[in-house]
Amino acid sequence: MKYIASRLSEGNKIFPAEIYMEENGVTVKIPGLFSGDTTTIAYESISAVEIDTPMIGFSTIRFYHSGNKVEAHGFSKHDVEEIKGYIESGRSRAR
Repeated sequence: MKYIASRLSEGNKIFPAEIYMEENGVTVKIPGLFSGDTTTIAYESISAVEIDTPMIGFSTIRFYHSGNKVEAHGFSKHDVEEIKGYIESGRSRAR
């Protein structure tokens, strides 16, 4: 499953962030003008998932793994809640 941040959100005007839910983990792509950052994280490596869902505006999701934080902004509230649920389900299957 693929989620793409809104181009109307801050930092996503030209190259929106993308999150791919895969069978064994999640891939987060934060593109940039000359380069980007792609991180793939196995479900069992994810220690926590946080979401910020304001009343107005776009939501942010954070993944914590191995002492690192990966953050993506510009998704709908529905999308981040669905992503978090998918990750929690993947973490349960991985145990």
